Amino acid sequence: MKRIIKSIFLLAVCLSPFWAKAQFDGEFVKPRNGKFLLQNATIVTVTKGVIENGSVLMDQGKILAVGKNIAAGDAEVIDCTGKFIYPGMIDGGSRLGLVEVNSIPETQDFAEIGQVTPNMQALVAVNPNSVAIPVTRVSGVTTTLAVPSGGLFPGTAALINLNGYTPDQMFAGFKGVILNFPSSARRSTWDRRSEEEVQKEAEKAEKSLNEIWDRAVTYHQLTKSGVTLQYYPEMEHLAKVIAGELPLLVEVNAANDIVNAIKWIESKKVKAILTGVAEGWRVADKIAAAKLPVIVGPMLSIPTRQSDRYDAAYTNPGKMAKAGVKVVIRSNDAENTRNLPFNAGFAAAYGMGKEDALKAVTINAAEVFGVADKLGSIEVGKDATLFVCTGDPFETKTQINFVFIDGYKVPMNSRHIELYQEFLERSPGLKKN
Repeated sequence: MKRIIKSIFLLAVCLSPFWAKAQFDGEFVKPRNGKFLLQNATIVTVTKGVIENGSVLMDQGKILAVGKNIAAGDAEVIDCTGKFIYPGMIDGGSRLGLVEVNSIPETQDFAEIGQVTPNMQALVAVNPNSVAIPVTRVSGVTTTLAVPSGGLFPGTAALINLNGYTPDQMFAGFKGVILNFPSSARRSTWDRRSEEEVQKEAEKAEKSLNEIWDRAVTYHQLTKSGVTLQYYPEMEHLAKVIAGELPLLVEVNAANDIVNAIKWIESKKVKAILTGVAEGWRVADKIAAAKLPVIVGPMLSIPTRQSDRYDAAYTNPGKMAKAGVKVVIRSNDAENTRNLPFNAGFAAAYGMGKEDALKAVTINAAEVFGVADKLGSIEVGKDATLFVCTGDPFETKTQINFVFIDGYKVPMNSRHIELYQEFLERSPGLKKN
């Protein structure tokens, strides 16, 4: 009986945010669908310029009209005078929804046991009720790539929208297999291995990678020829990469490793995206020549080498973009995925420029993930995933007023806002003498 009571109590605690009222805007804490007209705003479309004093009409989850003098009809009108409308920002890689408290293993679900687990799906591990999700989306980040971590092939990443009751409802249309490319760099400043030991371990790891890949190629060829094989989910999933059904997200950071990864990708003839690329600026010309997009970040990081300038991480995206590389920015975080705009802001301030930095968290990400027909810009026919704010979203002083995901007006509420309100107007307050 005690177990039943405990289970009911835990369920009530988990669901309580959905039963409570949001004090921020007076709405129930539940996303609301409908027909909306956002009027009198400066619309930053990303792909079709800036529209002053414009309007956006949304219904059934889609953008129906963008421009001036749009009739409201039966739509709910929201006056956005003096405000800006941006497409929802897309984080190119995080553990949001896969971990709740970093220090508590029971709340972590981003890694599996074993070196080769490409069949493990990040999507099914996402917790739609994570308290970090509302914290993130009220910052204008509406879509994230949930990324597993761990071994050589730790699993399959999935793009999710930050609204929905189930992972399937949140799925935004992209999946990719993660490969942690063998590293020849030192693990940290405390790594005491000799240069020879480091090199030997890197060569051993790459040999292991090639053996696994050859096995997957053989599996793919046999299944194509109609041979019935025993259940082998790891090879079955890698075969999808070989067949071109899924892209490979290659995590690689050191300059030499990036060059080796490019050669490896070209030899295997797979569709790939480079991720991490902390030293991408050192070999930007080679990345551009290979025509590989990159997902870089976090910007809020220290240099990879003691001899580098303090701003090496900040200038990295801009240098690659200027070399002709398509750049996407990621937070590579969990509870602080909300800081994606500030990662982009650092990139903008340190050489990338505001326009390119904005593209790196909107249309570039949408194009790299193959969802540019739905996300990444404010255009007729795309998903109504956008936000309204008071200014530049990369600046900390900017306030986000409204967020829409797939046409749902999500409540502007989070645990941070609730704490702020609780202590702003304490009841009872200070006792008078």
